[in-house]
Amino acid sequence: MIRTRDLTMHYGGLKALQNLNLDIEPGEFFAFLGANAAGKTTTIKLITGLLRPTAGDAWLCGHHVQEAPLLARKSLGFVPDVAVFYDKLTALEFMEFIADLFEVDESLAMRRTGELFEQFSLRPYAREQIEHLSHGTRQRLAIAAALLHDPKVIIIDEPMVGLDPVHVRVVKEELKARSRAGVTVFMSTHLLNIAEELADRIGIIQAGKLISLGTLADLRSHHGERELEQIFLEMMTSAEGIAASERR
Repeated sequence: MIRTRDLTMHYGGLKALQNLNLDIEPGEFFAFLGANAAGKTTTIKLITGLLRPTAGDAWLCGHHVQEAPLLARKSLGFVPDVAVFYDKLTALEFMEFIADLFEVDESLAMRRTGELFEQFSLRPYAREQIEHLSHGTRQRLAIAAALLHDPKVIIIDEPMVGLDPVHVRVVKEELKARSRAGVTVFMSTHLLNIAEELADRIGIIQAGKLISLGTLADLRSHHGERELEQIFLEMMTSAEGIAASERR
């Protein structure tokens, strides 16, 4: 459902992403991990078509992201790290806008909006202008909007930012349920315990290069029976040491 081949992005002399190759299957919950400025958000922007790569290719549901962008995005539910809204719209009007954008039948959109507003505790805010909503409420609205058209692929960047523990649980359960139902979930996060709990496979990126790819069991087979946080920190330290020696 998500495929990249030699996906590369340079900003002048900065090599933000180098030759990324991924194959993420239907129903797979994939966690993408890395330190700040490792290349996670650049990867997401390339896969979603927000950036044009320096080299390489990306596909969503078999559609080339650059050559058939509308077909690729039609199957995508996307929540960026900082969600963008039309702040003068109400929460309900925003959902109506998203339904129109994805050509969801009006009656179906109304039903799904009601279900999502109930699930994410958004009913009290349905007629509130988005500019008046708290950060956590806006994040819940962004997630609800991304799910409205029942996407086959969900790409979500730091989904738990601003959420209280109750809604963290709601989001985790919903994303995992969707992956079990055959939806591909690509999640970038700094919360390693959530990646450890939810992910079928984990990719770790450092300085624009994919340095590890596999299941948690694969990681533990190479690094010992430890928590993901310990493994991740060890890999970051090792990668930084290699990079420093290469610069000398």
